[in-house]
Amino acid sequence: MKIRNPTIIKWIGFLGAMLIRFWVGTLAVRYRSLGKNMFPDRGVDENGLYAFWHENILVPCGVFARRDVLVLISQHADGEMIAQACNWLGFGTIRGSSRRGGMKAMREMLRASRGAHIAVMPDGPRGPRRKIEPGLIYVAARTGMPIILIGVGHDRPWRLPTWDRFCLPRPFSRAVVLASEPVRIPRDVTKGDIEAHSLRLEEMLNRLTEYAEQLASQ
Repeated sequence: MKIRNPTIIKWIGFLGAMLIRFWVGTLAVRYRSLGKNMFPDRGVDENGLYAFWHENILVPCGVFARRDVLVLISQHADGEMIAQACNWLGFGTIRGSSRRGGMKAMREMLRASRGAHIAVMPDGPRGPRRKIEPGLIYVAARTGMPIILIGVGHDRPWRLPTWDRFCLPRPFSRAVVLASEPVRIPRDVTKGDIEAHSLRLEEMLNRLTEYAEQLASQ
């Protein structure tokens, strides 16, 4: 059953945000940049376009909450609850996806890139799992923002039976967050280039995530 009542959705978002804060707060999280430090809470000198897999949303939501980080969230019914949770955590939000509200979201991201970081889950909201949609490359090319891939790994997490095998870290377990070197996309990128860049970044993010998972399990 879909929940439509705005008040109920707002309260679910609030409770979800409190649960995320508590849950992530129990984790021992290690951070590592593989190049220039681009973590948004470390005083970086330019705005970045941060990309991580949909299944690993909990830790980034728990540790990088800032008003100058805008999260792209789909416009489907469940997306409103996620948007409310993000707002309670302290993020800004942009609504839209490749399926609904895509052009509006694209315009908002282009406008927001002048004064904020942007966080996206390039395989969301419905998959396929760990596949990068071309919109990420297009936004990076249009805005000139560097893409920073974020790999997240956990020690023996629980997995939900969802399309993305959503990750639930065990309380008081270890987590590792890895940030790639900034990746820049030329402004004159062609359609063929976009596909090639998508495949290249997809492979990079998969390797980064697998490396974070290995480090977390050690």
